[in-house]
Amino acid sequence: MYRIGIDLGGTNIAVGLVTEDKKIIKKVSVPTGADRNPELIIDDMAAACRTLIAEAGVDICEIAAVGIASPGIANHDDGVVEYANNLPFRKLPICAMLRERFPVENIRVENDANAAAWGEAVAGAARGTRSSVMITLGTGVGGGIIIDGKVQSGFNYAGGELGHIVICAGGRPCSCGRRGCWEAYSSATALIDMTREKIEECRAAGRHTVMEDLAEKKGKISARTAYDGMRLGDKDAADVVDKYVELLGVGLANIVNIFQPEVISIGGGVSNEKDALLKPLLPIVRKEQYGGGIVPETEIRIAELGNDAGIIGAAFLGL
Repeated sequence: MYRIGIDLGGTNIAVGLVTEDKKIIKKVSVPTGADRNPELIIDDMAAACRTLIAEAGVDICEIAAVGIASPGIANHDDGVVEYANNLPFRKLPICAMLRERFPVENIRVENDANAAAWGEAVAGAARGTRSSVMITLGTGVGGGIIIDGKVQSGFNYAGGELGHIVICAGGRPCSCGRRGCWEAYSSATALIDMTREKIEECRAAGRHTVMEDLAEKKGKISARTAYDGMRLGDKDAADVVDKYVELLGVGLANIVNIFQPEVISIGGGVSNEKDALLKPLLPIVRKEQYGGGIVPETEIRIAELGNDAGIIGAAFLGL
């Protein structure tokens, strides 16, 4: 038997055929067309599932389950996406609609960040644990919480928005409308903003920074600019990285203190820095966490599944 995981994004729909030992053996991807009628988006999801199994030589009767990782508030009990801000989904019975088009009885939906966290829990950096948290450092700061082997999303399925805990009251504006959110300091977007501000500060002071050279060469400032500059010996770049890691560590310590998970896995683009991110981060978290050195400590790891986390997590929803 096989499972299908669907990672429904604002740009693309990625669909993977997954074995019972949690390996993706084939993937297909189609554009989402996020501004279209939801019926058409579900049509394309079903068509992608049919294409996937046809190309893999698998019959639909061999599909044990289908899982959907969707943006927004996903009611996993009723199979409904209550709301998604970048898709035209409002109270959308997504599981029933897909079942009509791709007749597999066991179809489930979960928020995409939660599905990715579940993927890491069952097949990635947190496998073998019962309690874990995944943090994704991308355009925003995504979060997924697994406690006692279950995804935690609150009574209304809208919980787990870890990027929107406030770490600096009245601080930087956040896309959610609040100020001082962790996302505004620790996302890849925030790192880019901090890098840009430092470049402008150096320029105004008549001081050269390698970061400016790197940005000009690439044609843009990226989340790697400060790290690359630091590796080339640029003190200003090192200052940006140090401040970023400090603020990331404050938020992670909060997560440890609230949940005390066995593992926190860090994914998203910034996690590609691996040891350059983890080594300075760990002492900050250890210093800030409650009960450090007295009780067993949360391990902090780089996520392992990359862009496949959502597909694998969705495929094994309800496991």
